[in-house]
Amino acid sequence: MSMLERLRRFKKEHAAPKQEETSVSATYLIVGLGNPGREHRLDRHNAGWMVLDVLAVRYNATFGKKQSKALLADFRMGSNKIILAKPQTYMNNSGEAVQPLAKFYNVPLENVLIIYDDLDIPVGAMRFRAKGSHGGQNGMRSIIQRLGTNEFPRLRIGIDRPPGRMPAAAYVLRPFDKQQQSIMEQVFIESADAVEHFVKNDIEQTMSRFNKTIT
Repeated sequence: MSMLERLRRFKKEHAAPKQEETSVSATYLIVGLGNPGREHRLDRHNAGWMVLDVLAVRYNATFGKKQSKALLADFRMGSNKIILAKPQTYMNNSGEAVQPLAKFYNVPLENVLIIYDDLDIPVGAMRFRAKGSHGGQNGMRSIIQRLGTNEFPRLRIGIDRPPGRMPAAAYVLRPFDKQQQSIMEQVFIESADAVEHFVKNDIEQTMSRFNKTIT
């Protein structure tokens, strides 16, 4: 069974209950960074998309709408409207999707959460930050440039450094190896839990609870 198939089975077993519609109190834009195309769907660089897939299945949402160079899915989490976005610009130009979406939906920057892979964090760990530099990640570089600020929350998914002398550019475009797959499945599930906590609470509480190594 492939990693994607196992994720789908686990996600269906852990789907969130359907919630009644209420008036919207806040809108959140949750962006997963990655590259479009079936050949990239399981790449390490698409870890952000995999977290969004968990959330979409939990809330019975589908990525059926294309807007501002992104595929969108939306659902309600309590009284909050959640917009999941997968930029279709390729990683390096992610800001071309994020900035127009945030503007169109009038989402305050503190409610724009970017989820992406990070070479400087080990496999099995996640890190929230309330703001900060791009850290050399080109997708984040593009988003910061287009938004004109780095003061927005982000969730970094650890993918570790490439082995030996493998170039980082090649490493991020390969699937997780067999030893990493089961670890990452749990990371994606817990990352989705963390996103829910972020929406229901705030970034400081979420950092305190989830910035730890997953064992």
